[in-house]
Amino acid sequence: MDTRTLGRTGRTVSVIGLGTWQLGADWGSVDDGDARAVLDASFAAGVTMYDTADAYGDGRSEQRIASWLDAQGLRGQVFVATKIGRRVPQLAANYSMTNFRAWIDRSRTNLGTDTLDLVQLHCPPDEVYASDEVFDGLDTLVAEQAIAAYGVSVETAEQALAAIARPGVATVQIVLNAFRLKPLDAVLPAAQEAGVGIIARVPLASGLLSGRYDHDTTFAADDHRSYNRDGSSFDVGETFAGVDFDEGVEAAREFSALAREHGLEPAATALAWLAQLPGVTTVIPGARNVGQAQGNAAAGSVAPLGDAFTAAVRDLYDRRIRGSVHNRW
Repeated sequence: MDTRTLGRTGRTVSVIGLGTWQLGADWGSVDDGDARAVLDASFAAGVTMYDTADAYGDGRSEQRIASWLDAQGLRGQVFVATKIGRRVPQLAANYSMTNFRAWIDRSRTNLGTDTLDLVQLHCPPDEVYASDEVFDGLDTLVAEQAIAAYGVSVETAEQALAAIARPGVATVQIVLNAFRLKPLDAVLPAAQEAGVGIIARVPLASGLLSGRYDHDTTFAADDHRSYNRDGSSFDVGETFAGVDFDEGVEAAREFSALAREHGLEPAATALAWLAQLPGVTTVIPGARNVGQAQGNAAAGSVAPLGDAFTAAVRDLYDRRIRGSVHNRW
């Protein structure tokens, strides 16, 4: 597994991490045993970057990670990034120092630690990015050692650029995959220049890029791939990366063929390609079972795919995807 320094945190993390939204909620049920098995398999395969949030199962994901760390004696051996802000109405006024302290104390309790490795604002409203008070407050929490570093999880390229311009922001987390290429235009170069880490989320477009879905694939009622296709619960860009499902299935077939020309499975190829992009620090796919966790982690040691592969991905994006997503996020 390749490793890199995660932006201004100064910490070393694996280029393939584990997103743990699915260990809390919104992807169908995952029991404690399955969650523990996924965490074990990821670590055994070299994953040292774990991304969670206080809103994932209302703290369940954070608590499961803490229980696993204690049971396996892994504290200090992995990096745990959490997020705050999505458990209240999305009003800029709610991003206050009083709420920050309450949210961070709750996450410290859930994760069983005095100092959180990384706290990310969880896709806050646009007004938050312009608030000196917000970022001064986060600086105070770093000085008090409640958090070691902070970053922002964003929805749009414009939000990412605003966050990168803040001198205390260590990382930016953004939707980035073969069906969401806009961050390549300006966000990745700006992050490289500023020394900000980029955490690529939704790297498989909610599973589309695994090549396992067809037009008749269905999902459980409590899976966001069922209930959020219209964006009624949260930003639709988090579900299939905002791509129409049927169009995504067709585009994924082309991506799968391209991957297999290189002797690779589609999911591993999609993750490896992202991890190899200049400016990307780590990629955080989710996994619901041991096989997925192992397959995802293997992408961290794939040989360079090269410029020709990138050109083919861009061509696919330009033909099938760009018109419907590029200007939205």
